[in-house]
Amino acid sequence: MHLTGTILVGPDWELDEIWIADGVIHTSAPESAGEFEKISGVVVPGLVDVHSHIGIGADGPTSVERAEEQAILDRNVGTLLIRDAGSAIDNSWVQEREDLPRLVRAGQHIARPKRYIRNFARELEDVNDLPEVVAQEARRGDGWVKLVGDWIDRSLGADADLTPLWPVDVLTDAVAAAHENGARMTIHAFARETIDDVLAAGVDGVEHGTGMSDDHMAEFAARGIHVTVTALQTELFKDFVGQAGAKYPVYAARMLAMYEGRTDFWGRMVDADVPLLMGSDAGSTLDQGTLPRELAACVELGIPAERVLAAATWAGREYLGADGVEDGASADVVVYETDPRADITVTRAPRAVILRGTRVV
Repeated sequence: MHLTGTILVGPDWELDEIWIADGVIHTSAPESAGEFEKISGVVVPGLVDVHSHIGIGADGPTSVERAEEQAILDRNVGTLLIRDAGSAIDNSWVQEREDLPRLVRAGQHIARPKRYIRNFARELEDVNDLPEVVAQEARRGDGWVKLVGDWIDRSLGADADLTPLWPVDVLTDAVAAAHENGARMTIHAFARETIDDVLAAGVDGVEHGTGMSDDHMAEFAARGIHVTVTALQTELFKDFVGQAGAKYPVYAARMLAMYEGRTDFWGRMVDADVPLLMGSDAGSTLDQGTLPRELAACVELGIPAERVLAAATWAGREYLGADGVEDGASADVVVYETDPRADITVTRAPRAVILRGTRVV
């Protein structure tokens, strides 16, 4: 293939044309006796979803067949690199399939009994088991461990609210166990209180992060700790409020406040220059193939489209240690009719999706 138009390589770096031959990118014309399929448009590195769940459905683990369908839904919208942020099945077989997105696995969620979605996580009765279980999941995954940092504690009755699952000293030892086993830890965190412990323990990344204070944001920016936005998940907070009803008024009030303040919140995150990642949180309540919707939702929240696109392409790829558009890299690219920096919604209808040098859309 010969791709022409605007090829977005990175911040302030564009090319006019690239070639794809033998599955890899060439920045100058390769010697070839064959014909090149010509495709014109705006070319970006394959989209990156750093928070998806291949193999999880509304009721927990899916079949292998359903997990395959999920991966294909992602691929067909241009999501060509996924960090699976916790799966209830062994989905390592996805990595052997040339026709499915590249997958970076984080093993299974780690939580506590009745403190997360049923059938999703390894649930620990004794919090002191956390460092050893983290070490096990680190060895199972591909350099990542996913921890549930907070959830509603219904045992408190009408006073039930989001509370941290782990004592900070245990969490600190767990982060050390992840690092000792060659993994980084990312943590699900809605509540402000959880972020204090995250910073004290040295966690590497945060999913959602909706309760962060301005001081937290400044510290995250200074340390370069990334936050995964998950705007579509935040939209569901209003549903959580309805489900809590009068039974859990404290929890409902917190979730409502975070929902109603979401635009101001993410504006402050942008102003603080916190490094952001893009994640659909697909699996369970959200379907796969929704990353373009997530990107549009992030722009609607006030995050600049240029920053959203960067996080979903070259910056996200760099974060996960994957190649972008460069000579000799695997040809994993998406072509759009117009520039997504001007209108992010064009990501919903790619002109072409190319994975490992093969056009799949």
